[in-house]
Amino acid sequence: MSKAHSTYSQTEKLRLLVTTGLFAALIYVFTAYLHIPSGAGYTHAGDGLIYLAACILPTPYAAAAGAIGGALADGLSGYAMWMPATIVIKAVTAMFFTRKSSRILTLRNIFGIVPSLIVCIAGYALYEGVVLTKGLSTAAILAALEQIPSYCVQVLASSVLFVITAAAIDKTDIKKKFRY
Repeated sequence: MSKAHSTYSQTEKLRLLVTTGLFAALIYVFTAYLHIPSGAGYTHAGDGLIYLAACILPTPYAAAAGAIGGALADGLSGYAMWMPATIVIKAVTAMFFTRKSSRILTLRNIFGIVPSLIVCIAGYALYEGVVLTKGLSTAAILAALEQIPSYCVQVLASSVLFVITAAAIDKTDIKKKFRY
């Protein structure tokens, strides 16, 4: 455990865990219940809550919320084979955003959406083309890349959710309560 995390009081640690759990649950709901089947998987707006979590929580907690919420959605929606990829991809997604500003909707956080899209496309394509085919399959990777439009729609839906929610939260100054 890093030095920064060990300086949290017991109350702050509890708040971090509860907030992480809340985000994991919201990510699960927005992914599992608000999705559209597409190709090998589904398109959803749950990533928008991962972006939001990463702007509020310390990175390890945001990564955990994304990984847990996304993996639960895959596992409980009949897509358990995608859980390993989702755990890694959603945890990495949280790393492109910052909580260091007093506002959520910052230029850096908006630009964080771009590498999220790239990681989503590359991660799931490689997973499908290497792991699910039990060896490197160029045909499977190319087939997986056909999912790019679905991934773009997913990131667009998540981005809209993120921007609207972040703008609303920024207007309330509620982020001050999340100073960890």
